[in-house]
Amino acid sequence: MRLACLALATCCLASPALAQSGPQLPSPEEVRARDSFTVALGAGLSPDYEGSDDYRLIPAAAIRGKIGGISFSTRGLYLYVDVIPDRASGVNFDFGPVVGARLNRTRKIHDDIVDLLPDRNTAFEVGAFGGISVSGLTNPYDSLAFNITAVHDVASAHESTVVSPQVSFSTPLSRTTYASASLGMNFVSDRFADYYFSITPADRLATGNVLPVFDADGGMKDWNASLLLNQSLSGDLLHGFSIFGTANYSRLVGDFKRSPIVDDRGSANQWLVAAGLAYSW
Repeated sequence: MRLACLALATCCLASPALAQSGPQLPSPEEVRARDSFTVALGAGLSPDYEGSDDYRLIPAAAIRGKIGGISFSTRGLYLYVDVIPDRASGVNFDFGPVVGARLNRTRKIHDDIVDLLPDRNTAFEVGAFGGISVSGLTNPYDSLAFNITAVHDVASAHESTVVSPQVSFSTPLSRTTYASASLGMNFVSDRFADYYFSITPADRLATGNVLPVFDADGGMKDWNASLLLNQSLSGDLLHGFSIFGTANYSRLVGDFKRSPIVDDRGSANQWLVAAGLAYSW
């Protein structure tokens, strides 16, 4: 399982917005200046481990909000806090801390051969993100954002750094419908590649010589794309209940694709899908 809680609110909770029609429409200044809080609950399908072709149904939860101009959100098991207040329009800068956990291969795996490999420790990761966003490209409420996140494991897991650039575009389609799409990549070190994707001689023996010895090198681990639609049930995306559906596709590349736990036992194609209910106030 790539994330114990899917990033189902990464987009569906991202800056609730409004279209350019409807009665008593708040201005972009009013929308971005207001304090807000959103909580989402749902369920999703996630790969059993990163590179697996088995999927499991998991619960998911997320929160997002803004208090006094300081924004915060959860994405899977990661908390992001943007300490730079947004301007009403134009160019905004984003920066803040990130903390979270990586649970890849920390519990029983459905594949009987991969399950014979040693379990991995939970990686507790801390770091920061930064970027720039531009609004008002197609309407006063849209946002095109470029950002990069870097986190480092401070526990006894992969003990390395993961760097993740991303570009995303979010816009309301109406006062009750919101859409967001993103493209991103993940870059990791040799230590990360060894920890999660290499097969040592001892690992080979543990699997009864089924998996061959493999030495994975770091670099670009995957590229990914996501799409989300959010539909208000109350008639206003800023208040009340809404439902959402989201899908994320990622493609493992390089040695991560060639690793025996992926090439022999799993798949380089990874899907995460989720749906659920959110409430905003």
